[in-house]
Amino acid sequence: SSGINAEYGYWLWTEFKGKKQPETYFSFCQGQLVPNVTVHDQVNHTADPVVFNINRDPGEKYPLGQHSAEYKAAMKVISPIVAEHKATLIKGEPSLNYCDNAVMNWAPAGCGDLNYCLPIPPSKPKLCYWDH
Repeated sequence: SSGINAEYGYWLWTEFKGKKQPETYFSFCQGQLVPNVTVHDQVNHTADPVVFNINRDPGEKYPLGQHSAEYKAAMKVISPIVAEHKATLIKGEPSLNYCDNAVMNWAPAGCGDLNYCLPIPPSKPKLCYWDH
């Protein structure tokens, strides 16, 4: 969960969707590993959001120090925005939490011309959990 105003971007929750490996991280977005931001497990930063100055750091790679004067000034702007968001938030139901092998079948355009399409399994939609 993140937000943005004219000068600052902020993250209330962070996680990383690469694969866990013992010595290294695999990232689908090379060069995007930000310590304490791109992490394997969801981290709740709502008490102390991760804040970036997007004018100086549009790639959001260098979080502001939580004890810096700039962070404290940014939080004076960000805190009311987050409070209003929480006060008006209406919880929704997930709409993309179904799995169906027929829909997720690999059949790129042109595979029929090459006789290389996988057979489409029968459609059996079911509720599922996506961990990524």
